[in-house]
Amino acid sequence: MKKIIHIDMDCFYASIEMRDNPELRNKPIAVGGDKLQRGVLCTCNYTARKFGVHSAMPSFKALERCPDLIILPVRMDKYREDSQKIRHIFHKYTHLVEPLSLDEAFLDVTNCKQYQGSATLIAQAIRQEIADTLQITASAGIAPNKFIAKIASDWNKPNGQFVVTPEEVPHFIQNLNIKKIFGVGKVTALKFEKLGIETCGELQQLTLEQLTSSFGKFGVKLYELCRGIDLREVNTNRIRKSQSVETTFSKDIDNLAICHKALNELYIKLENRLKNTSHQKIYKQFIKIKFFDFTITSAEMLSSQLQLENFHQLFNEGFARKNKALRLLGIGVRFKENDTDEQLALPFEC
Repeated sequence: MKKIIHIDMDCFYASIEMRDNPELRNKPIAVGGDKLQRGVLCTCNYTARKFGVHSAMPSFKALERCPDLIILPVRMDKYREDSQKIRHIFHKYTHLVEPLSLDEAFLDVTNCKQYQGSATLIAQAIRQEIADTLQITASAGIAPNKFIAKIASDWNKPNGQFVVTPEEVPHFIQNLNIKKIFGVGKVTALKFEKLGIETCGELQQLTLEQLTSSFGKFGVKLYELCRGIDLREVNTNRIRKSQSVETTFSKDIDNLAICHKALNELYIKLENRLKNTSHQKIYKQFIKIKFFDFTITSAEMLSSQLQLENFHQLFNEGFARKNKALRLLGIGVRFKENDTDEQLALPFEC
């Protein structure tokens, strides 16, 4: 039986900012883009969350909900530096560490000898060492698999931990909302709700045949996860699946010439980022467009190499669907799987 810990830092970026500037500690703060530049929040502290502020929220909307909100610029170099220190702490206990982002990781401590092999005590020790070393807090979930551990890490946030033993898994999973199952988005959840299915216990009433006939291979995952079964190993070599860049315009853009110019600038940025992943094979190019009314469209095509003209073609295709002013433009590529190790994705809290 596996012993898996999921460590999740508490509002990581914001915690670092409050640590480095104690005067911010009791004030509502967020980290992200400036209102004047139509930015988006990466994260916010718990004081700000009481006002309904959350990550991925446009800065102007966050300020509407919390006029006293202090929005700080992103200091990515500092966050990466502290993330490396945290990862060093993880490796004191196990070499089986799977980082999910700068602020989150799975640890397999099944064969760890410290603390008599108690995953609960190991998680406590890790959280305490993070607090002592970096003066920020972390939460943890402890369970026999990754799926349950990740859910459990949210149970006693912030600065807490929650344990689900193998014997407790069936009861724990019974009333869990199906939206907690990774891969179940709004569309899938709505389909189940129409069938009167909202919890994992209710989902268990569907047979494997019923699920696979409707969802294919994903139906097998649904069948297993709604029963708390997750056989995935902690993977120390995660593979990056895509790379992208985007920009939010300071004002809505309806001039196609300006849009294509912005696309050219994004292309240069993407080229530079891809220098660090030159050993990965591209198999698709894609584009993302957010219009002034916050509706989003995307388009992609098969492509074995980065080509600027492909992005212009995809842009024309995506823009024609709405023919409205743009708020955001993004471009990217998808990689063939199983080619190389993954670089860490930046958290959108986080």
